[in-house]
Amino acid sequence: MDFEVIIDDSFSNVCVDDNINPTHNKYVLSLINDFEDGEWRYRKFQNFIWDNIAETSLSQKERDSLIDQSHSLLTAAAQNLRLTDKEKDISKGSELAEIILYGIMKHHYSALPVVPKIFYKQNAQDNAKGADSVHIVIEDNDYSLWFGEAKFYNNIEDARLSSIVTSVENSLKTEKLKKENSIITNVSDIEELIDDEELRNRVVASLSNKASIDDLKPKIHIPIFILHECEITENTDRSSELYNKKITDFHLDRANSYFKKQIKKISGIFGYGDITFHIILFPVPNKETIVDKFVKNVEHYKEQ
Repeated sequence: MDFEVIIDDSFSNVCVDDNINPTHNKYVLSLINDFEDGEWRYRKFQNFIWDNIAETSLSQKERDSLIDQSHSLLTAAAQNLRLTDKEKDISKGSELAEIILYGIMKHHYSALPVVPKIFYKQNAQDNAKGADSVHIVIEDNDYSLWFGEAKFYNNIEDARLSSIVTSVENSLKTEKLKKENSIITNVSDIEELIDDEELRNRVVASLSNKASIDDLKPKIHIPIFILHECEITENTDRSSELYNKKITDFHLDRANSYFKKQIKKISGIFGYGDITFHIILFPVPNKETIVDKFVKNVEHYKEQ
């Protein structure tokens, strides 16, 4: 992943408010794009979207069938993006943020995309409900389960952060988690992605509707990806230590505010301390420019 990581730490190490507790189960990741010829690198950013679009809009079998057919892959992926209701979906950047989160999950966390959500939003309505991304991370013959939230906002003031807390709270309801688990076990992608049969069987058994969600919570991670328009970035024309410092300070302030709100509202959920939360922040200079270019690219590939 060719974006610079300027924060990648436990929230307990970067928290600026001693009154926030618990902090042990929270992490902060901040990424930035760079500049060229006095401009933020829009093309590099768009390339990242299209390099990762198949992960979220095509099933594993579809991706496998189009190996070494890059143009066909992009065309097939574009067919599953929602352009029919622009006011509610693509023009707000919702799918764009989901795709970037998928790319970050793959390249930064080495995650497997077990439920490509844009594919299932297009093809099976029930499977679209719930998290914006569903991944499994395999490590040391064990696994963790990642249910992502992805947002693209014009700003990340406190009101925006409060709305995200509400989304996270809803995603952690037992019936929602059980629904996500049933989707994972009922789609075929998990069979294709986890080669180790013993581990795959263990994952499927733990996600069974008969299993208690309480036992699963220590394995649950909630990545909260916030792509956001940023005045600092808009008014910058080159990469520098000063720019990095300004974004670092701003993102730490926003992470501090977000987790303070989250703890106040949802820390009473049973097993809250067992769940791991990651706030992931990425600043852009202008949301409208990015979304308009993305929509034009989708329209182009849909016509192929």
